[in-house]
Amino acid sequence: MNQIIFILTVVIALAGLFYSFRRVFLYMKMLKPFYIKDYGQRIVVTLKVAIGQIKIFKRPIIGAMHALVLWGFLIILVGTIEMFVDGILGIDKSLSFFGIFYDIIFALGDIFALIIAIMVTIFLFRRIFLNIKRFSGIEMTHKAHLDAILALFIILSLMISLLGINVFYYAHNISVGAEIHGVYPVSSIIAGLFANTSADTLHLLERINWWFHIEAIFIFMNILPYSKHFHVFMSIPNVFLSRLTPLGKIDTMTSITEEIKSMLAPETAFEENEEELEDLQRFGVLDVEDTTWKNYFDSLACTQCGRCSSVCPANITGKKLSPRKVMIDIRKRMKEKAPSLLKQGKTFSDEKSLINDYITTEELWACTTCNACAEECPININHPSIILEMRRYLVMEESAAPSELNVVFQNIENNGAPWQVSFEDRMLWADNIILNDIKIEVPILADLQAEEKQPEYLFWVGSAGSIDDRYKKVMQEFIKILYYLKTDYAVLGMEESDSGDIARRGGNEMSFQMQALMNIEILNNYKVKKIITCDPHEYNTLKNEYPDLGGNYEVIHHSDFLNSALLSGKIKLNKDTFAKNIITYHDPCYLGRMNKIYSSPRNIISKVNSKLIEMPRNKTNALCCGAGGGQMFKEAEKGNKEVFIERIEEVIKTGANIVVTSCPFCMTMMTDGIKYKNKDDDMKNLDIAELISASL
Repeated sequence: MNQIIFILTVVIALAGLFYSFRRVFLYMKMLKPFYIKDYGQRIVVTLKVAIGQIKIFKRPIIGAMHALVLWGFLIILVGTIEMFVDGILGIDKSLSFFGIFYDIIFALGDIFALIIAIMVTIFLFRRIFLNIKRFSGIEMTHKAHLDAILALFIILSLMISLLGINVFYYAHNISVGAEIHGVYPVSSIIAGLFANTSADTLHLLERINWWFHIEAIFIFMNILPYSKHFHVFMSIPNVFLSRLTPLGKIDTMTSITEEIKSMLAPETAFEENEEELEDLQRFGVLDVEDTTWKNYFDSLACTQCGRCSSVCPANITGKKLSPRKVMIDIRKRMKEKAPSLLKQGKTFSDEKSLINDYITTEELWACTTCNACAEECPININHPSIILEMRRYLVMEESAAPSELNVVFQNIENNGAPWQVSFEDRMLWADNIILNDIKIEVPILADLQAEEKQPEYLFWVGSAGSIDDRYKKVMQEFIKILYYLKTDYAVLGMEESDSGDIARRGGNEMSFQMQALMNIEILNNYKVKKIITCDPHEYNTLKNEYPDLGGNYEVIHHSDFLNSALLSGKIKLNKDTFAKNIITYHDPCYLGRMNKIYSSPRNIISKVNSKLIEMPRNKTNALCCGAGGGQMFKEAEKGNKEVFIERIEEVIKTGANIVVTSCPFCMTMMTDGIKYKNKDDDMKNLDIAELISASL
């Protein structure tokens, strides 16, 4: 009878779970494809991030607590499998034939049951009694909080009942002199409290705990698909499905590429037919049916822990954007619309959409694309990618970009730069570069090739380096260093045009690809192999995004270039220049978090013999300056303060008198912050190239 009841319970539980997963699968089938490859690399990422929990250890104490819970569950899972086998076969300890392995696993399971019970009790206390900021937010409803508390109570009851099974099993077998399968370090101690209890009572208590535990598992696993704790099932698979490309890389819209190529070469354009016209989809994402099934998977896997929003510069400074809310809104919208889409097809409309009805344009335009959220997420959700897709819709389908960005787009298309300047002005920065009374002439690539010379490096100046008054000075100092090193280089001069980074992050994929394809044609015609640039945004675009369109180059950021010259002894420094200064370094998002360049700038600072004081938020945890994602060219959304003010306040607290950057956007924002705080007389903002140039 026990077997029959257990098997019926299993069938009912699995049928319920099958129904829930089938619903999710049918929803995913309606969405755009997401292609999976590089399985070996994905397994490595899963072992490191999902099993090894390397990201959650950024917060060491609470991270260790969560990791212990996960590892404990994985160990206890073996015992759960045994319970299934025991219940179906009507036997006890069916896996004990594994011998010493069995003993080790069950000893660890017994210990972890107690550890998890303690950890969950602490989590409950934090949830109920402590005001943890990241647990709150407009997206976190009362139901979500109750959901979390219920799940924790169920987990706690599972651990208590598991310990109960072990305690009463051990005590019963001791009382009747039966063989004990497994080792129980914790339960064997507790079992001593029941030495005077009858064997029948101990057996009954063991059975009660056994049935309670297994039924609680069945109930819990059927609640999960409808709760925020669906991540128990989805988080590890979601890590396996992680984006494997650098954080700074944005996926190329092939539909735009084909359209541009057909515009540039009409004779090769395909002939449209009715079937192809039916397959045409809108650019970007307006509603959930425009997303990929991976976007929906992300929303289901989201643990709603709030780590993403707690590091988001927009959220920190009181703006409406919350990366967690974006994930919650996708899941909510899918729950609302998907059933009707299944019944009536993709033509169904309820006169609502993800944009506006769930996620406002104010939220979307507040994103700096700094990727702090994606870096922080313990299960590798990439929030900026879906935010960018919604920006793409607004720009390319609705022409609804902020007015300031529309001006930038026009300038890029007309002038090859975000500012209204002519191509003839792109080399004005190179006039009158004087070093030791010697005027340095900056070589132009076209002139060298006319002389049949091929320089080793192309120096990509970038729009900011060519036009921004402050960053022109950095370009001039870097040229002095190249002259000092006798570097074989050249620039494109008036042939250089904007890389398209701002247009792409602003949602204008068409403008980006037009710029990129034009630049790539010029670079390839000149047979460029190596590129040096001082701009992390240009570095990221040229290195990570141009290859999708046929531009494959070895791209070097000037921090790496200068650091290599220092390490090789090619640069000799006067260490007295900055000896009395205190320096702090601001990590540019597109250099650090996006491309993992942290050590080179710091090594350069150490070589000028100055004292480096790190800000609390540095390296992978560095706070954005607030300029990325097109923010430098538009008014910031409403909040408590500007992002750059939040960052400069952190700079001031270090006591540094020099803040060093290695990005033109960061330099602008840090300089503005210094002026805003009236620190002009006390603090300077320098680029790493200026540090070295002044110390030569």
